[in-house]
Parts: sequence; structure tokens; C-alpha cells
Amino acid sequence: MSTLNQTRVTEFVFLGLTDNLVLEKLFFMAFSITYMLTLLGNTLIIFTTVLTARLHTPMYFFLSNLSFIDICHSSVTVPKMLEGLLLQRKTISFNSCIAQLFFLHLFACAEIFLLTIMAYDRYVAICAPLHYPSVMKMRVCVQLVFALWLGGTVHSLVQTFLTIRLPYCGPNIIDSYFCDVPPVIKLACTDTHLTGILIVSNSGTISLTCFLALVASYTVILVSLHKQSAEGRRKALSTCSAHFLVVVFLFGPCIFIYTRPDTSFSMDKVVSVFYTAVTPLLNPLIYTLRNEEVKCAMKQLRQRQAFP
Repeated sequence: MSTLNQTRVTEFVFLGLTDNLVLEKLFFMAFSITYMLTLLGNTLIIFTTVLTARLHTPMYFFLSNLSFIDICHSSVTVPKMLEGLLLQRKTISFNSCIAQLFFLHLFACAEIFLLTIMAYDRYVAICAPLHYPSVMKMRVCVQLVFALWLGGTVHSLVQTFLTIRLPYCGPNIIDSYFCDVPPVIKLACTDTHLTGILIVSNSGTISLTCFLALVASYTVILVSLHKQSAEGRRKALSTCSAHFLVVVFLFGPCIFIYTRPDTSFSMDKVVSVFYTAVTPLLNPLIYTLRNEEVKCAMKQLRQRQAFP
């Protein structure tokens, strides 16, 4: 163990998205715009929800929490990726790598749990509308949000512990642009087969189980729509389709990455970019452009600012 301690890795080197200088500059411009739009769009949703009294409902309470998580989720990886696109040698300290890994899993897991809660909220609203006010009280919504953050924290602590318990004595090159459990544990100078299985049983099971629960809830909602009026069916389909798009774009990459230990594919970086940089932008795009109530609230806020 003394040898391992003396040669312990103190920093990791990212290979990044590409070694082509032209592509790096193009990626930098594209992802800079994507990140700014992510921050702007999600922040706008949060302020619109907070400042508009009629949006103080469970659905928009969860939506504003989703926007907050998307801001945090993208901020964990995208700034470091943008920095790496400008540098020839892309490095991160060991402690910073572990911190990035922890917060990545915290926000990703919190988003997965929140999307599951939002599906339950829509299920109650559409399938049991008379019981909705008593079932989805604001106090219950706050408790559910607290529970999802607690669950995300426990999950992230488990993932972090599985990573830092391993010895790292070289090599220190990560074939990615951010720190995540699968590429990091590959660098451990010990057998990681058991750790890989534990990762799948944790991240993979959470992603797959929540996704199946979501599919089941939306299936029940779709079956029950025949009881709704034409206008009710239109609103329900519009809301659920927006939710389901976000679900597919987040869960698809997570299931692809975290349900196969000790293997890697050439598509891993593309999939990772999608769920760390692109998916957080989809929330404001999908909800803002498709939701008339949110657009109307934003318009009124603009008028209120122009004519106080």
C-alpha cells in the first residue's frame, strides 16, 4: 500500500471530444451558445413561475424545480468542457474530478426522480381529477421534492464511495471530457469487476426502474383519455407528450451508459454530450414553446415591466 500511496494519481487528463483544432473551435461556439440558452431559458421559467400567481400549482412547482436541476446539471460538466476545447492539455485535479462526479450523479438522479414524480402528478390530475386537490397538496409536493434530493444524495454518495475506495496509481488519461464513474474506475490499479456490477445495480437499476414506471403511468393515462372531452384529451396529450420527450432524452442515454459495466462504445461521447449539454436545453424549449399558459405569463411579465 505504501507504493500505491507514493504513486497516487493527483490529476487526470481528458482526451476531450476531438483532437481536431477546427472542430474544437466549432464545438466551443456551438456549446457556448447551447449553455447560455440553457441558463437563460431555465432561469426564465423559474422567474416566470415564481412571479405568476396562477402558476403556483404542483405542475409548475415541479417544472421550476426541473429547470433549477437542469441549470445545475449542465453547469457541472459544460464549463469544464468549454475550457478543455480551448486548451491543448485538458486536466482536472483528483479532488475536483471526484467533486464533479458527485454532483453529476446528484443532479442526474434528482432529475430522474423528479420526472417520475411529475408523471405521477399528471396521472392523478388526468385519471383522478376530483381527488387531485387533496392528493397533490403543496405540502405533499414539497415533501416529494425533499425526498428526491435525499434520494439523489444517497445515490451520489454511494457512487462516489465506490470510486474513491479504489487505488489510482496510473495511468491517468480519461477518454472523455468529464469525470464519471465508468471511465474513472477503469484507471484503478486493481480489479474493478465487482465495482462495475455494483454501479449497474445502483445507477442502472434506478434509471431502468424509473423509466419503466414512467412508461406504465403514461400508458395508463393514454388508456384513460377516452373518458375525457376532446379539449381535455388535447391538453392531456400536449402535456404528456412534452413530459415524455424529456423523459426519453434523459433516460435513453442514462440507460445506455449505466446498464453495461466494463464496456465502452464509440458512441459513448456522443451520448454523454447529449444528456449533459443538450438535454438541459430541451426543458425550456419544449415547455416554453408548447405551453400556452407559460407563454402568456411571460408576455404579461414583459408588459408589467414595460408599463409598471
